Amino acid sequence: MKLYTISGLGADEKVLEKLTFNKNIELVHIPWLIPEFNEDFYHYVERMSESIDDSEEFYLLGYSFGGILVQEIHKLKPAKKIVIMGSIRCDAEKSKLIKAGQKTNAVRYLPLRFFKDNTTVFYAFFRKLFDPKNPKLTQYFRVKDPYYLKWSIEKISHWKFDKIPDVIQILADRDIVFPLKNSQPDFVIKNATHLFPVTRPKEVSEILKTIFV
Repeated sequence: MKLYTISGLGADEKVLEKLTFNKNIELVHIPWLIPEFNEDFYHYVERMSESIDDSEEFYLLGYSFGGILVQEIHKLKPAKKIVIMGSIRCDAEKSKLIKAGQKTNAVRYLPLRFFKDNTTVFYAFFRKLFDPKNPKLTQYFRVKDPYYLKWSIEKISHWKFDKIPDVIQILADRDIVFPLKNSQPDFVIKNATHLFPVTRPKEVSEILKTIFV
C-alpha cells in the first residue's frame, strides 16, 4: 500500500525520515511546490495532488501544514486512511496567534525580505515556535523560498474547514503552533514539542504501525 506524505511548512522529507513503518508500506513523499503568483489555495492543492495515483487504494500522512494539505487532498482523492501530526482538523482548533493573524491579515503586509534566510527576526520567531531548545532545528526546514513561506503562512491563517470523519490526529502536549488544549486528538505525545516526529520517532512510529497496516 502506498503512503503519501507531506511535511511541515518549509520542511522536506528529512523531518519525517526517522519514522518507521510496516514492511508492506511504500512511502511516497510529495515535495512542496512553489506557489504561482497570487495562486488560489485550492488550485495549489490540486497541483500537490497530481502525483497521487488514486486508481488504487492509498494512505495519506501530513505533518503540520502538510496535515492541512492532506485533508484538502482527501476531498479530491479520498484516502483509505488519513493521519495528521502536529496539525488541526478544523479552523476552530487554531491557536490565538493564528486567529490574530487571520483577523489582522498582518502577514500580507510584511515585505518578502522579512522571510529570507538571512532575516534573523523571522527565523528566531520560527525557532521559538517549533522547538527553541533544538540547535539542529533549521536543518529540517530547507524549503526557504520567501514567496512560498509568506504565501503558506497567509493560507494557514485564513484556512476554513469542517472536521472530516475518521481523520486521525496526533499532537504533542507542548506544541505551541497547534496547542493541545484546542483539540481532542486521538493520540498525545507527552513532554514533546511541535517537532515530535524528529524528537520522539520511536513512539510515533509505533502508533503509525497500528494505523497503516
